[in-house]
Amino acid sequence: MKSTGEYLLSREIASMLLQIKAIKLSPGNPFTWASGIKSPIYCDNRIILSHPEVRGFVTHAFIQISKEFSPFDLIAGVATSGIAFGALVAHDLKMPMVYVRSSAKQHGRQNLIEGEIKAGSKVLIIEDLISTGQSSLHAFDAIQSTGNEVKAVLSIFNYGFQMAIENFCSKKCKFSSITHFQTLINEAIEQNYITESELTLLMDWRTDPRNWYSKHFG
Repeated sequence: MKSTGEYLLSREIASMLLQIKAIKLSPGNPFTWASGIKSPIYCDNRIILSHPEVRGFVTHAFIQISKEFSPFDLIAGVATSGIAFGALVAHDLKMPMVYVRSSAKQHGRQNLIEGEIKAGSKVLIIEDLISTGQSSLHAFDAIQSTGNEVKAVLSIFNYGFQMAIENFCSKKCKFSSITHFQTLINEAIEQNYITESELTLLMDWRTDPRNWYSKHFG
């Protein structure tokens, strides 16, 4: 359960993400994800890095929610989008940082994790967003395999898919996000960013993303 302060911060950041177009809503002309899923929403949190005020708010929010998982002594960013945000959080907390590649390098030391992890570290993973949770849990597995402890995965945005909840539960991995799909939708309604018919499409997509397009556009 979020505190009042955390909830207000979540709403404010959701509003900012809409304003800077880090999150775009297009129910009538869906985007295509790399997985092939047709989606009425597209999230590109890398845009946050170009907006210092929003970047500062997001870093502050990460630090606020990280307190729930204290103590930890190392930040791990998930390649590629989580690296910059991990670095911002690690800098403000004055903690060491590593990052986890999507796959091990094919040359040199063939590292999967870049940076130094001291034995017995308690690690907080920073991700930019959670959809199915696969990239986050790949990083979780990589760090756990070194014999160190992952305290939690934190992300900027979470689509709220049931499959993600199940994936994290299967690994017994805690996770938390600064803002969420429902919070974003609430802000979009308040700002008259979407119509009632678009709201219906968005909510239906979140329930069944894989079959949504064929149901409504097939």
